[in-house]
Amino acid sequence: MATAEEVQQTPDFAALRSSFRRFIFPVAGFFLAWYALYVLLAAFAPGFMGIRVGGSTITVGLLMGLGQFVTTFVITMVYRSWADKRFDPQATALRERIEGVA
Repeated sequence: MATAEEVQQTPDFAALRSSFRRFIFPVAGFFLAWYALYVLLAAFAPGFMGIRVGGSTITVGLLMGLGQFVTTFVITMVYRSWADKRFDPQATALRERIEGVA
């Protein structure tokens, strides 16, 4: 069986890591920017965040805050779908090759 250091040096592992990073970094960047926008608007634009939507008691700030939860859920579901279809099969194949199963 190969050691962790040996596995990390293989082209298959590098491709798997690259695939993961190509998905995770843009999604994480998007979410952090979205969260930062929410925080900055809450701090520096309270008038905007306090605008009532449709004459109700619901404000833009409340909708954006709830949007953080929705975005987290959506990102989780998209990641799970991506991992099930693309990442996990590659990781399983690499693991089986390393362990000598395949």
